[in-house]
Amino acid sequence: MIQKFQRETALLLVDVQKGVNLLKHWGGNTGRRNNPGAEDCMRQLLVRWRQLSLPVVFTRHNSRSPNSPLKVHLPTGAFIEGLEPQPEEVVVVKDVNGALIGTNLELQLRRLSISRLVVVGFFTNMCVETTVRHAGNLGFDTYLVEDACATTNRVGMDGVDYDAETVHALSVANMNGEFCTVLRSPQALELLEGNLLELKRAPGNRSSKELECNEAGLK
Repeated sequence: MIQKFQRETALLLVDVQKGVNLLKHWGGNTGRRNNPGAEDCMRQLLVRWRQLSLPVVFTRHNSRSPNSPLKVHLPTGAFIEGLEPQPEEVVVVKDVNGALIGTNLELQLRRLSISRLVVVGFFTNMCVETTVRHAGNLGFDTYLVEDACATTNRVGMDGVDYDAETVHALSVANMNGEFCTVLRSPQALELLEGNLLELKRAPGNRSSKELECNEAGLK
């Protein structure tokens, strides 16, 4: 069973900025991305989180790279329409892939008594994955909504152009069961309404105490 998302559960939107869709910058001349519906899935989750007055957290990337479109002073560093933060919501500016590196995000989450994170955003294999891995290792009960994430193709050192869907799928597979539990957006929305008995948490980095409780049928 996965328990209902309540006040201890934050929706974390990673780098939902206009520059993620400058595909030639990220994937070269053949630049392309997967999951064109990712933004709509994010918007649905964001609307419902706000309706329920649950915590919402954003990261905003301010790249160290001189050529990156993800800089806060550029138009491409602005938030995508419909995914802008509200004044009372937490916004953390970061300059590396992980949202929990060099920021006060963990401190803010702990102060808000947030122990569960539902992660969406860009790019699946970069800032999303780095943040999910770190959050899982810090002991947050972490969920990745895979259809509310997207990435681009990647060109390897040997010149092979790896399709965006392949990059996304491998990244999700790497995270699930080790650092997080992967969900689809309809499941995440259902978990805002109640427990889902048919689902199981998948993270492999549970504490020994939690594993003992699971074996005893206590959770």
